[in-house]
Amino acid sequence: MNGADPEMVVEGLVEMGSSGPRLIGSHCLGCGTLYFPQMPGCPNPDCHDKRLERTLLPDEGTLYSYTIQRYQPPPLFRMDDWAPYVLGLVDLGAGLRVMGMLSGIGENEVEIGMKLRLAVESLYRDAERGDVCTYMFAAAGDRA
Repeated sequence: MNGADPEMVVEGLVEMGSSGPRLIGSHCLGCGTLYFPQMPGCPNPDCHDKRLERTLLPDEGTLYSYTIQRYQPPPLFRMDDWAPYVLGLVDLGAGLRVMGMLSGIGENEVEIGMKLRLAVESLYRDAERGDVCTYMFAAAGDRA
């Protein structure tokens, strides 16, 4: 990615900072639960203080589970040069698991428990918008 903020396929999920991308979530002021994406109020039925505050989530996590997607995604998430890809459930800690595509990790390389870091990468190139991006997770040792 260049110095400008990328054009995201879905706005409001990622904040680009000097240290890289961070997912934008919510933190409940009552029960302490973290949510992604942001929520308007705490859905926990046992919580009596439903106020949430915007919070930046950890940019590294551990692969909890995964599947191989062998069908093309819906048009909103279309991809240039589509091929089957790994979709992972990443444990960010504090009880929060986030689903996202894995970048640069083939189905023969993926391992439960591997360390991952958040990345932002292009899904497709649009004539009007340029590169349209989304968040993904890459192997933690692959920092550029």
